[in-house]
Amino acid sequence: MAERGRGRGRGGVPPNPPPTPPPTIEQLFAVQTQLMQSLVQNQQNHTIGGAPRDKHGEFLKGHPSVFCHATDPLEANDWLRAVEKQLNIAQCDDKQKVLYALGQLQGEGQDCWEAFEYGRPNNALDITWHEFRENFRSYHIPEGLIELKQEEFRALKQGSMSVAEYQDKFAQLSHYTPNEVAEDADKQHSFLKSLYDGLQL
Repeated sequence: MAERGRGRGRGGVPPNPPPTPPPTIEQLFAVQTQLMQSLVQNQQNHTIGGAPRDKHGEFLKGHPSVFCHATDPLEANDWLRAVEKQLNIAQCDDKQKVLYALGQLQGEGQDCWEAFEYGRPNNALDITWHEFRENFRSYHIPEGLIELKQEEFRALKQGSMSVAEYQDKFAQLSHYTPNEVAEDADKQHSFLKSLYDGLQL
């Protein structure tokens, strides 16, 4: 009986266990490292699998110009292409493209967009980039002018221009005929057929 009661405190209650030794420096570093890894993983999950991160700062790094009004309709088209290029470089999604482009409209350009918004039955936040681009062009760039530029592209010849001048003119006009130069082979064919015969070879 004496043996059975040995090791127990008063009333048969076991004594308090010895205190746990404090963690070592190595253990503290291990816990801290694990916490940091968890924080990094959570941040990555939020950026990749969760809500898309804001790209506005990256878009503004390209110094996109502001559009107010264009005396030459082709300037409006040049602005749209330049802004779209910066949006693509910043890897913006469709909604970000619309919102960030809207932020670059001022004056008459903003007034035109607000008139477009007013005429929509639903909120303009659901507009796609394709819709924005087409509506912007239809308002600021007359359709007849685009057709003239397309005909100018089809009739383009090197003539008295140097190869560099011809290349610049070709690049400028080809923006108005995207379907005709969608493939690289089509673009090369269109470019070569208007060069001097000797240069074509």
